[in-house]
Amino acid sequence: MPETSKPSALLRLMRLDKPIGTLLLLWPTLWALWIAAQGVPDYDLLFIFIAGTFLTRSAGCVINDLADRHWDGAVKRTSARPLVTGAVSAREARILFTVLMLAAFGLVLFTNKLTIGLSVVAVLLASTYPFMKRYTHLPQLALGAAFSWGIPMAFAAQRGYLPAALWLLYAGNLLWTVVYDTKYAMVDRDDDLVVGIKSTAILFGEYDRLIIGVLQVLCLLTLYAAGEAFALGSSYQLALLAVAGLFCYHQYLIRRRDRDACFKAFLHNNWVGLVIFLGIVLNYRT
Repeated sequence: MPETSKPSALLRLMRLDKPIGTLLLLWPTLWALWIAAQGVPDYDLLFIFIAGTFLTRSAGCVINDLADRHWDGAVKRTSARPLVTGAVSAREARILFTVLMLAAFGLVLFTNKLTIGLSVVAVLLASTYPFMKRYTHLPQLALGAAFSWGIPMAFAAQRGYLPAALWLLYAGNLLWTVVYDTKYAMVDRDDDLVVGIKSTAILFGEYDRLIIGVLQVLCLLTLYAAGEAFALGSSYQLALLAVAGLFCYHQYLIRRRDRDACFKAFLHNNWVGLVIFLGIVLNYRT
């Protein structure tokens, strides 16, 4: 479908019309900021990480579409993307990616040396993830590593050092990312098999729901261990119990592997991130 203007095409390329990815990236970053500060984080850091999350996710969408532009036309869900329709050129997309990443790096310069150093790793993770689906059936693992990197960056910015327990939070979020992005990949599985794109949905095959369930349990256990390590109380534990209920609902949604239902299950993970965040906030309020 043709774009009405170049600005609207660029905004679509950045997924401003689909904020779910930004939210899924933002929630774990906010978890880490609140835990690192043991309550409300510094307001300047809060602004930096919220704005940085928006910029890096937008840049990630641009580089992802650049990497996939020769394949997206054959996939039902992605066939109308701006780089496929020609509404945005590859050159324009590269310029936009560069501008977004420079803006994100400019924000990081207002933090400290440790956070700046970690941001270099963040750029590498964000830039290489889109190409992983060409070489491995585990691109969702690479996405988890990228989407979880805001956690150590948040601790570095707020505390100036990296406590060992943060890696439990990192691991829990990585597992959660693999869970929800596998549901996302289930939407495109039939098209991906034709095109030759790899994913955990293809790797897991008929055992997809079982493996997702195992990963959901491991995610909850890891996040519970993170809560114990950071002395998070009953509010956090109740939040994890609510998340267990949400995970059960997601299993119900994907039971027939219907495209629309799998996509709904993916979108619903926004509530998982929000519930955990509320559990952390309430912990420090009480």
